[in-house]
Amino acid sequence: MLTRLGEKFTAIFQKFMPDAFVFAILLTLITFCSAYFLMDTAPLKIITSWYDGFWSLLEFGMQIILIIVTGYAIALSSLVNKGIDKLTKFIKTPTQVYFFVVFIGVLLSLISFGWVVITCVLARELALRIKGINYPFLVACVYFSLCAWVTGLSSSIPLLLGTKDNYLIKSGVLQNTIPTSYTLGSTLNLVTIGLFLVFTPIFILVIVPRIKNFKELKDMSDGSETDNQISIEDEALSLNLQKKSLSDKLNNGFLFQSLIIIMGLTYIIHHFYTKGFELNFNIMIFIFLIVGLALHKTPMRYVIAMKRSSSNVSGVIYQYPFYAGIMGIMLHTGLGKALANVMASVATIETYPFFAFLTGGLVNFAIPSAGGEFAVVGPSIINAVHDIGSGLPASEVTAMVARASLAVAYGESLTNLLQPFFLLLVFPIMGKGIKIQARDVMGYLVIPFIVFFLIQSLLITYIPL
Repeated sequence: MLTRLGEKFTAIFQKFMPDAFVFAILLTLITFCSAYFLMDTAPLKIITSWYDGFWSLLEFGMQIILIIVTGYAIALSSLVNKGIDKLTKFIKTPTQVYFFVVFIGVLLSLISFGWVVITCVLARELALRIKGINYPFLVACVYFSLCAWVTGLSSSIPLLLGTKDNYLIKSGVLQNTIPTSYTLGSTLNLVTIGLFLVFTPIFILVIVPRIKNFKELKDMSDGSETDNQISIEDEALSLNLQKKSLSDKLNNGFLFQSLIIIMGLTYIIHHFYTKGFELNFNIMIFIFLIVGLALHKTPMRYVIAMKRSSSNVSGVIYQYPFYAGIMGIMLHTGLGKALANVMASVATIETYPFFAFLTGGLVNFAIPSAGGEFAVVGPSIINAVHDIGSGLPASEVTAMVARASLAVAYGESLTNLLQPFFLLLVFPIMGKGIKIQARDVMGYLVIPFIVFFLIQSLLITYIPL
């Protein structure tokens, strides 16, 4: 029944869901109308807010681009390809691929949000080597596995709460930091991690489509490139002059690049020695960069790898500013805060986690960034929890704030399954050289969304912190 229902949702999405860019435009217009009618904001104010927000994700967008291309460049190295070749000796069927990709994807996402790039590369390579894989469904598997990031080491909201002198403390919303023992190390979060690690790979096998006429990776080529292009090593050699030259020696030499690698490794060791196991986008990009340089050995090989890796990131470049503009409208017109206040006003001590979960999920459609969303709705949610917990011991109120914050984070992550924003991380790798759109993938994610919405609603409400 679930597979048939999933197939129906897929057909609906293919028929009615527009391209991801059109989706961003429609969300912009919906947010504009909401600010105008609900907040009674003047049109020029809304447009100004939209423009002011338009540039607020430039740094984040550049980080996303770099983590995609540096991660993909690693995957193009001969060493990684040999490793994947060995792996395929143990993974031989489509069912094993779906299970393994989701399980590994969850593990990698628990370490860092950006490691979805590695999952993408692994999934694509397995699809090239193993016959009978429904490729759009495999893309959905990778995207589904990314949901686990919010419970892991790079989860931005728990890390924010534990950061000294964060903006919530400076504004008086919080008096003290909230240790990660209340959030990432809580029973609730550990149970949720177990849900993703154990249940998700098994669940994905239950909803594998049973259709016969599915699309494999080899059937989806758009003719723009082929996966059988010459190796990076051969291309680098083909660029040499016929006569020996100093420039070719520099281009294909390892000495100077090795010095950069040593400098990079020195800083990476220094970072983790002085800051502990602190992962963020910048250090992840830097690690990917240094590892890529080491694996490709020479400057010219790395240049070619980066060129191949960066040929499909246009979606990130032009779509992220539109979502930043939506965030600007939500933030500067007060629409986001008003929505959070409405949710908080009907919450009770029994129901506040669910309403925080719901708020995180709804606002995510307009602000698909956990940190950006929490900046908008976090203060209202926390103030409401303080009001609800008035008279309780301080430790209990802190636990309530932690639970509500986790609920917002879980809701934000889960509703990514219904909107294509973070597919922009996946498509540059898994959609390279093929004809695939968000509508081909999103329908497969409706059933996972419904099931996990029900399960997580119960967990955040009843599991002890």
